[in-house]
Amino acid sequence: MTTREGQQLMKRTRMLRERLDQGTVLAAGVYNALFARIAEQTGFQAVYVTGFGTAARYGYPDVGLVTQTEMVENLRYICAATSLPVVADADTGYGGVINARRTVSEYERIGVAGLHMEDQVFPKKCGFMEGKQVVEREEAVSKVKAAVDARSDPDFLLIARTDALAVNGWDDTVARAEAYLEAGADMVFVDGIRTRDDLEVYSKRLAGRGLPCLYNGALVSPTDARALGFRLQIMAGLALGAVYASANEAMKALRDTGTTREVIERYQIPGDVGLNEALGLSGYYELERRYAATAG
Repeated sequence: MTTREGQQLMKRTRMLRERLDQGTVLAAGVYNALFARIAEQTGFQAVYVTGFGTAARYGYPDVGLVTQTEMVENLRYICAATSLPVVADADTGYGGVINARRTVSEYERIGVAGLHMEDQVFPKKCGFMEGKQVVEREEAVSKVKAAVDARSDPDFLLIARTDALAVNGWDDTVARAEAYLEAGADMVFVDGIRTRDDLEVYSKRLAGRGLPCLYNGALVSPTDARALGFRLQIMAGLALGAVYASANEAMKALRDTGTTREVIERYQIPGDVGLNEALGLSGYYELERRYAATAG
């Protein structure tokens, strides 16, 4: 049995839970099926589907313009492209309490292993943008409870995200995180951590106390994140940022010189071989040979 076949025999929700029990899981941030394949081929334990990246995929900034339907459509292709557990952004649940219930059901149905839902006022904004607002704590708690009730697989990971840090400071942030865990969330996620000092406070007041926490960023390594008490670390924008920078450079080179030779040489792009391998072309060739041998 291959590793991939063995993974497919285990529910991805259970796989994610077991990996979290073994140590801090580093989830590569992806925004489409191709980069989910690349994450798996390079050895990551999980992938994280960024709402910022999905919005960018459709040509929008992350200001609440992407709908649940669009996010689910993107996730469907990503879940089909990889055997890794997929953790996904679910914004505010795309509406009120009832919408949050449906979001959990839709994400479960297409094979997502876990999601995070935030306490921002709709329309939401990226956690690092200005002008965020948060709903009252009681409203956010109700949405967490609704998400828990909607879950059909007990291993499906429900992460409650709070954006209160930039709005109300640490005391309200900690109170919200504790309330969300009390309401049934499996993990909490304080977004907007910008400095190592912020991260140390996050650890001291939440993660370091044994509360299950997610960290979004690259201020520390997964090993250090584990030492600080974090269970899950996501690198939300790495792939998107790298693609934007390299594509921007390639297009400028083409505009200025009429050729992409310089960019190809700089990045040592080996034709289409690497890309086709990431897309699984060899597997399709094997299927062609198999069925050609039995035809007629």
